[in-house]
Amino acid sequence: MAGYRRQLYRDDAVVLRVQKLGESDRIITLLTRRHGRLRAVARGVRRTMSKFGARLEPFGHVDVQLAGDPKGEQGSSLHSVSQVEGIDLYGKRFLGDYPRYTAASAIAETAERLTPVEREPSLRLFQLTLGALRALADGGHATTLVLDAYLLRGMALAGWAPALTACAVCGTPGRHRAFSVPAGGAVCPDCRPPGAAHPAPATIDLMSALTVGDWRVADATENGVRRECSGLVAAHLQWHLERALRSLPLVDRGGMPPASGARRTTGDAGTVAPAGAALPPDRASPDVSRERSE
Repeated sequence: MAGYRRQLYRDDAVVLRVQKLGESDRIITLLTRRHGRLRAVARGVRRTMSKFGARLEPFGHVDVQLAGDPKGEQGSSLHSVSQVEGIDLYGKRFLGDYPRYTAASAIAETAERLTPVEREPSLRLFQLTLGALRALADGGHATTLVLDAYLLRGMALAGWAPALTACAVCGTPGRHRAFSVPAGGAVCPDCRPPGAAHPAPATIDLMSALTVGDWRVADATENGVRRECSGLVAAHLQWHLERALRSLPLVDRGGMPPASGARRTTGDAGTVAPAGAALPPDRASPDVSRERSE
C-alpha cells in the first residue's frame, strides 16, 4: 500500500517452527502472548555472523520486536524480525535428549494446529505451551506425562476435552469402563457403541490426573498404563483435528511394547492406540502437510 510504513511492536513469544527462505533467511512461526500465532521473516539469520540467529531456534522463549501491522489489516501478512532477546532458550537443553526433543516437537506442532487463525490472541494456550516446555526442560516428570498433560489441557481449551467422569453421550455420572473416541470419551454400557475400547481403570484415572494436574497420581503410574493413556489421547486429539500429527509417531515412549489389545491406527501414522480407538478411514485425512522444520 502506497505510503504505508510498517510499525514496530514488541511481544514475548515461543518459537514453534523455522523454515528456510532463500540463501540466508528464515521464516519463523511464533506463538505470541498478546497477538496469537504469526509468521515473521528473520533476515540473514543463517549467516555465521548473524547477531540473533541462535536465539530463533525452535522451543525458545524470546522477547521479539516485529515490524508489521499487528492486526494484519495493512501491508504483508508476513512480518519482519527486527530485534530479539532470549528469555529462556529451552531448545538448547533438548538437543542431546531425543525423548524430550520429540515431545517438544509434538507440543509445538499441536500449538500450531490449535491456532488455525493467525493473530487471534490465545493467552491461555500460550501460557500452557510455555509451561509445558519449561516442565520438559526441568525434567521433574516423565516426558510422555508432560506431553499427554499438554494435549489433554490443549483439547480442553479447544472444547474437545474427553469425558472422563460421566458418560459422553447421556451424562450419567460415574466411572465407565468403555471409551469411544467418536462418542467423545467414556461411555456407559447403555451408550457404548460397537468397537469401543476398554482401557484399564488406572488409564482413565491417569487421564483425569493429567487433566487437573495431579502429578502425585500421575508420577506413580506404570509404563503400561502411561502407554495406553498416550494412545487414547493421541487418537482423541487427531479425531478432532481431522489429520495426523507428524511428530507423534516419533515420540519416545520408553521402548515399551504396545499395550494389551492395541493396534496401529490408520489415521495416526504409526501412533499406537487401543483397539476401537482408531480414527475411522473417513476421518483420517491423508492431506498431511509436507512442510518440515529445518
